[in-house]
Amino acid sequence: MERKPGQAVAISLNQGDHGYLGRMVHEKMSFGSFPLANLTDLSTQKDMENRTSVKEFILLGFPGTWQFRVSFVVVFALMYTLTVIGNASIIALVWRSSNLHTPMYFFLCNLSFLEIWYTTGVVPKAIGVMLGTSQTISFSVCILQLFFLLSLGSTECFLLSVMAYDRYLAICCPLRYSSLMSSVLSVQLALSSWLGGFLAISLLAFLTSRLTFCGPDVINHFLCDIDSCLALSCSDTWPVELATFLVSIIVVVASCVVTLVSYMYIISSIMRIQSGHGRKKAFSTCSAHLSVVTIWYGSTMFLYVKPSAQNSLDVNKIVNTFNTVVTPLLNPFIYTLRNKEVKLALGRAFQKK
Repeated sequence: MERKPGQAVAISLNQGDHGYLGRMVHEKMSFGSFPLANLTDLSTQKDMENRTSVKEFILLGFPGTWQFRVSFVVVFALMYTLTVIGNASIIALVWRSSNLHTPMYFFLCNLSFLEIWYTTGVVPKAIGVMLGTSQTISFSVCILQLFFLLSLGSTECFLLSVMAYDRYLAICCPLRYSSLMSSVLSVQLALSSWLGGFLAISLLAFLTSRLTFCGPDVINHFLCDIDSCLALSCSDTWPVELATFLVSIIVVVASCVVTLVSYMYIISSIMRIQSGHGRKKAFSTCSAHLSVVTIWYGSTMFLYVKPSAQNSLDVNKIVNTFNTVVTPLLNPFIYTLRNKEVKLALGRAFQKK
């Protein structure tokens, strides 16, 4: 085709020619030595890196005015101080009083030691969050706190069931109690509770550490828990939810069943006691433990025994406060104030001073 100088040439292309040219541009067009397809791959990889770059979280705590948060700090600090003093006093009192060197008080010392560390893993950080001085938490520390708290919580479930079994032997088999609940068996049961509690959470903590977080990075809580991690994760959370449910069934429900069955036999034996004074004494000994069991298992089942993470995080904060702050404070007072042996040991301890 002839054309005059400076005149553009019109080229007619059919549908096949358009596809051929498109492939040529995509495959051959380059910037330097990188084809356009490689640039697309690099862009996708960069986007994925940006999505998985959340390595630190912000704990929201209890939002509100400064006065509101300071009031929470005062309450948390006071309860934490009383919890540590109360539980440490029980350990010291049992250690110094030879008449308290029994399996019941040995298990109580284990529980008091656990409560000190359980509340210590939560309250100091929660106070920093509410004051605004320590609101951030790294992913690794978050997983460590989660593993530490859940392991101690599982250990407490096992210890409470062991203590219920101990009371069952003491009330239902009083003549054989010393031979059935020996010091060796007491140590074995306590050690099994600690090992079982930490081993039960190992797989769950590992699966949680494999989750991917793309943002947002704000946790609506004063601590790291399972529901908060699941709510923020952008990867498949079904394995973690399944593991949480199975561990809850094995640890919480199984230990709760052992505790309830033990108390069914205990209450049945108490009702058969002819003396009203003896019945009242036996029931007062067990009612303290039963009240602690009710508070602990009720809140724990609400938090963890469910097929998926569907609870409101605001409700979880309130229930977690009972578990991590209130219950550790109540335990030493409930177990000791209604116990004559402890009262006598306290009186002798003050008389020596």
